[in-house]
Amino acid sequence: MARVKGAVHARKNHKKVLKLAKGYYGGRSRLYRTANETVMRAQRHAYIGRKLKKRDFRKLWITRINAAARLNDMNYSQFMHGLKLAGIDINRKMLSELAIQDPEAFTALVNTSKAQIA
Repeated sequence: MARVKGAVHARKNHKKVLKLAKGYYGGRSRLYRTANETVMRAQRHAYIGRKLKKRDFRKLWITRINAAARLNDMNYSQFMHGLKLAGIDINRKMLSELAIQDPEAFTALVNTSKAQIA
């Protein structure tokens, strides 16, 4: 049986890594070994970042809702508790958008929440 050499496959892998490393500084974009290390690290950080993004946005939405609720003399946890008692299921993303875009509607929700708690 003929001997299989790996040149074609190795070249393909190297080109793939160097394409991903385009724009990196110095040898990180030109030398396979350093480019590979850098690309692997970058991909690891990108994977972690995709998980952190969800966390960060939820934190932002909660902060916005809390700020808007405090303008209506209520804190975040009481507001959310009142909405739950009222059976209003709106996610935090939409509540934060409502607080920014339509303060009157948000105030109506706060009043509904207050009524349920009282």
